[in-house]
Amino acid sequence: MTHFAHARNARRRLRSWATKETTGGILLLGAAAFALLWANSPWHGAYTALSEVTIGPASLHLSLPLSAWAADALLAVFFFVVGVELKHELVAGSLRRPREAAVPVLAAVGGMAVPALLFAGVILLSGDRDALHGWAIPTATDIAFALAVLAIFGRGLPKALRTFLLTLAVVDDLLAIVVIAIFYTSGINLIALACAIVAVALFGLIVRSRRPRWWLLLPLAAVAWGFMHASGIHATIAGVLLGLAVPARPVHGESQPRTHRFDDAVRPFSSGIALPVFAFFSAGVSLISDDRPLAVLAQPVVLAIVIGLVIGKLVGVLGMTALLTRLTPLRLPDAIGIRDLLPIGLLTGIGFTVSLLIAELSFPDGTHTGGAKIAVLAGTLVAATAASVLLRWDARKARAADMNDDGRADQDTGVIGIEDDA
Repeated sequence: MTHFAHARNARRRLRSWATKETTGGILLLGAAAFALLWANSPWHGAYTALSEVTIGPASLHLSLPLSAWAADALLAVFFFVVGVELKHELVAGSLRRPREAAVPVLAAVGGMAVPALLFAGVILLSGDRDALHGWAIPTATDIAFALAVLAIFGRGLPKALRTFLLTLAVVDDLLAIVVIAIFYTSGINLIALACAIVAVALFGLIVRSRRPRWWLLLPLAAVAWGFMHASGIHATIAGVLLGLAVPARPVHGESQPRTHRFDDAVRPFSSGIALPVFAFFSAGVSLISDDRPLAVLAQPVVLAIVIGLVIGKLVGVLGMTALLTRLTPLRLPDAIGIRDLLPIGLLTGIGFTVSLLIAELSFPDGTHTGGAKIAVLAGTLVAATAASVLLRWDARKARAADMNDDGRADQDTGVIGIEDDA
């Protein structure tokens, strides 16, 4: 075998490894843990200095610290993948049939409303009204991390459960994107926004052409991102719009939709580099201050976010689903029962990436930022641990012939297994 063949095989194996759901979760967790340890070590000054290193052209108002580049630019890559996945689900996936999508979609709404209400309740009781701006922090779900936990601990459970979680998480992220665009935008530069939309439209035209060229698409994506950043709307929204522009049905006689092709091309960078780097720069919160060690943990926002992620998500998802399946003709997908939603509700409490982003947007002054980020990490850890235990418990229990109680024997007999992670 030639040197070039070896190199191609090595790249192929690396891409395959980077796109595994388990790999993405491990890299995210590892990057966050490393940042947290470094930020609370005797060398914490070096971590802060690295985060504050400023690069970029000042003439374009893009002279930003590395931490901002991670949150605004690298995370836009992740949101591009979310946009591509959402486009596929809307056009050719689980969201194209309203009746089948209704339960996970409405469960996502419940899973956002209840955590926000619980957060607001805790904050109002504490009297720290300045923290109310962070109401959206416990409403988000980290798709990559949640699917990674399901892939590791959900072996033997119905594959339909993964589709349900994916649908719920994609809708959850879509709603989170809407929340960011509406509630976390200070002022809008309409000219810059119009230029961003024009760039997205040109990207959409080229991506639908017979032979879309990367050397045209990448500059247009960068221009769309730059103008979105200048418009005052968070720059990651550009990633979503660009992802939604990719065609989800085969064009020009191709055998598969371009959403698959672009997902395959970008996901390794997103899960292997963009998300871990963002987690590294976002999760490095110091728990030690000079006057009051661990004072950040006493902030009411910490308890509010943990309760929202762990209890609010579970109650919102499970409660909404129970109401729908008992009071309406809607039913869960084939082979899924209400008991399966106990671990799924907890998996949606893995906020991590998007919750960390919203924490930064909610408290730009830094007063509550440290406590909010610690709470996101703690809530995610509790939710992931509890979900892991319940997934194994659920997998060991015998399953009925009609788990979703729709009056017909379940036909979907596929299970989550090793082959799903290959």
